[in-house]
Amino acid sequence: MDFKKIKTETTAVTRQKDLFYRQTGNIYETVAILSKRANQISAELKEELNRKIAEFGSSSDNLEEIFENREQIELAKFYEKLPKPTLIAIHEFLNDQVYFRNPHKDTSDF
Repeated sequence: MDFKKIKTETTAVTRQKDLFYRQTGNIYETVAILSKRANQISAELKEELNRKIAEFGSSSDNLEEIFENREQIELAKFYEKLPKPTLIAIHEFLNDQVYFRNPHKDTSDF
């Protein structure tokens, strides 16, 4: 998923807790779902950032040769401006973009 195109708040905002009961009926279950989704988003962003930073890596580890790379600084600033994974997860949850299921609540007989 392209997290750069998601239009959500970049800071924490006060929300109505009733919106979080809508899909699960249980606030603790909702928090667990949001936590797992935020961890997934964080891992994806970290992997993407590491791939892009690896392009700037040098083959030698000499401290004298380290210099500021303008592109690398701009890349870091771009990722710092993105909304936090928790805010993205909340946005997805409130817009019904997160799939989840509770195997303990499934009553299907095999």
